[in-house]
Amino acid sequence: MKEHLAEVLRAAPGDYAEVRWEEISYSRVHFQRDQLMALESSREAGGIVRVLADGAWGIAVFTDPDEIPGKLSEAADLARASAKHLKRRIELAPVETVQDVVKAELKEDPRGIPLEEKRALAQRYNEIILGYSEEIVSTSVRYTDSLRRVVFANTEGTYIEQEIPDVTLLLAAVARRNGNIQQAFESLGEAAGYEFVRDREEEALEAAKRAVELLSAEPVKGGKYTVVLDPELAGVFIHEAFGHICEADFLLRNEPMRKVMQIGKRFGTEALNVVEDGYIPGRRGNAPYDDEGVRRRKIYLIKEGVLVGLMHSRATAAATGMEPTGNARAVSWEHEPIVRMRNTYIEPGEASFEELLKGIDYGIYAVGAFGGQTEFEQFTFSAQYAYEIKGGELGRMLRDVVLTGNVFETLRNIEMLGRDFQLKGGAGGCGKDGQSPLPVTDGAPHVRIRDVIVGGK
Repeated sequence: MKEHLAEVLRAAPGDYAEVRWEEISYSRVHFQRDQLMALESSREAGGIVRVLADGAWGIAVFTDPDEIPGKLSEAADLARASAKHLKRRIELAPVETVQDVVKAELKEDPRGIPLEEKRALAQRYNEIILGYSEEIVSTSVRYTDSLRRVVFANTEGTYIEQEIPDVTLLLAAVARRNGNIQQAFESLGEAAGYEFVRDREEEALEAAKRAVELLSAEPVKGGKYTVVLDPELAGVFIHEAFGHICEADFLLRNEPMRKVMQIGKRFGTEALNVVEDGYIPGRRGNAPYDDEGVRRRKIYLIKEGVLVGLMHSRATAAATGMEPTGNARAVSWEHEPIVRMRNTYIEPGEASFEELLKGIDYGIYAVGAFGGQTEFEQFTFSAQYAYEIKGGELGRMLRDVVLTGNVFETLRNIEMLGRDFQLKGGAGGCGKDGQSPLPVTDGAPHVRIRDVIVGGK
């Protein structure tokens, strides 16, 4: 493959060209209630070429490496045609030339585990959830694994091979009492082997137990509260509400937000540090290089409360006079790379959990992320569940907790950061511009925030 790509790229038309080839092995098991909904194993391969000509991109996909020369010509023609309608020419920031091969190191390669064994494992977890209580009326247990071999080469001389493993497990329970229906789940994901999903009976029981407990929980009373977010919910908040507006391609398309997101502007207290980390072995979606062949590196988005960085591809870096950060990612070989997050988190502070609760006469401790949406700087997130805080102590369990607000006001209202920390991948993924689900991780310590608007469903 290396020699073939070098040969065809030497004759590539245009000012710059790249080829990305992917081979993926994949399996999935899905139980819903007592039904096996999916049991599959598959392999696929395909690739994409990009050619930069006359300041515009041309793109073509293929499934046979012998098609690459013709696809490069096709992409060049498309680039020249679209260049006639450009408002701004695309340029690429310079990066180092790389020659590297990255192999996955797995304790138990999922490809060597029979599909029947994977089915039996998922079925066992499903039976644990179903058997916990008569009030459990439905379940969803989903196992997936994949191994992607990604080959990247360009006309600058870069050639990289990377193996990217991924294993996920979703354990969800639905409970019903009279007309009251509640659900709970445990979501797990790592760049690991099959060993990651073994011995997860405790998590299956926890999902079932919490779904039943939520049947007795009180709906939250809407209002404005001091809120303590657990690490999972705080991590999802910083990813969804703040991370996406730090992606440079979004800002280049959005002038009002670009004026807000000025480097050097203060967004929080000196204790607030927000990181977009490059390569963390073992975490979901992680690899040393992005899908433009750029070495991933750690950057700070916020340092001591001040905006100091943004996420870039080679094109957005050139357009803004910045350096590429290794944030160009594609969800699969059928898509071009765009600016995406990798490992986004709030660094821990110094407070204990007891110190975070101290001094709160009445507030909310919100736990887990159930879903949400953002619209520019406005956000709405649902917690999986919560507890009231009374006189600095945890009280009764609450449900239907929805947090809303403005991300910039919320960052300024952060009062305290815990000294604990959790970085999590989960079984889902990030979505943007029709590319979903992209494996990412996010994280945080416990975070205390004043004046958060909380409403029930």
